[in-house]
Amino acid sequence: MPDHVEKDVPLFPLPIVLLPTEVVPLHIFEDRFKTMIDGCLEGDNEFGIIWLSDDGLKEVGCKARVTEVLERMDDGRMNILVEGTSPFRLLEKSEVHPYPAGEIELLDDRGEDTEDVEEEVGEEARESFAELVERVTDRRPEDTTLSGIGAYEMAASVEIGTDVKQGLLELRSEQARLRLLSRLFKAAMERLEAAERIAQHARQNGKVRFSS
Repeated sequence: MPDHVEKDVPLFPLPIVLLPTEVVPLHIFEDRFKTMIDGCLEGDNEFGIIWLSDDGLKEVGCKARVTEVLERMDDGRMNILVEGTSPFRLLEKSEVHPYPAGEIELLDDRGEDTEDVEEEVGEEARESFAELVERVTDRRPEDTTLSGIGAYEMAASVEIGTDVKQGLLELRSEQARLRLLSRLFKAAMERLEAAERIAQHARQNGKVRFSS
């Protein structure tokens, strides 16, 4: 069996997509998942989060580790913080435990093109990201922060659609992820600029004007 296949991994189907490096809060209240998280905490183990969409359970998810237990109630319910670690593909479900589990394959990125192209694509995505953050918050990210940030980190720090996040998770190329984010950030900037122009027209004459 290849080293990148893991058996008996606890799984948590949720209506969210978790990305590597992303930190999200979870409220654990079902008995089966209280048992699962307690086991992960006791053994310092990771578990998998998979998007349970309206179309069903996705095949590609993200492993997660508990970074902090924020609150634990007397009945076992808990509020925790988890951080995404690595993408995976669900190969087979397991019915052995009281909670969902399965065999997974950890997903690596395939080989990229030339280093020069990677750097150019990365710089374009990071600049688009910085411009969007500055437009929304009036504060540009520090250059030291921008220099080492990747696609997952950028996507995790802004609000993007669940479908888009799942698409990023399934892409096996950092270049492809960066290119996708660059287009998304530029489109978001265009929408913000259009909204500002509409607001400006409305302030001037009390009417909203749409141009073709």
